[in-house]
Amino acid sequence: MIYKGKLVHHETRRIAIVASRFNTLIVEQLIKGAEEALEMHGVASESIDIIWVPGALEIPLAANKLVQTNQYDGIVTLGAVIKGDTDHYDLVINGASNGIAQVGLNSNVPIVFGVLTTDTLEQAQHRSGAKAGNKGSEVAISLLELLSVYDQIDSEE
Repeated sequence: MIYKGKLVHHETRRIAIVASRFNTLIVEQLIKGAEEALEMHGVASESIDIIWVPGALEIPLAANKLVQTNQYDGIVTLGAVIKGDTDHYDLVINGASNGIAQVGLNSNVPIVFGVLTTDTLEQAQHRSGAKAGNKGSEVAISLLELLSVYDQIDSEE
């Protein structure tokens, strides 16, 4: 059997977006892209909840708590970690990415990673809608495709 993500309408889906408040101007653009993509594929705006957390390291904590509520079909994680001149970047992005992956693997709720990791603010701006597309939109579509795969697997049981 081959399972393939399909972009079908997802009218009944309830989606959480966990977003880092750090680098808010970038993250707001990512959220806008994610919301537009979800709504374009049938997710009602009132079925999309946005949960703000202080920074990228707090994203997995909130995602884990949301999974435990059994209220969401999927979770989009959004943030922007810009390198700068310190080692703090590596610690933050490793902690966030490993934490988000762990929550996803330990739950039955699909979670997608949309935390930008860039060297400069300009790169982050480009990836949040300025020139290189909108990563928020891309990961939201990935979530919908993953939900379709889950549906196909569940229908075979």
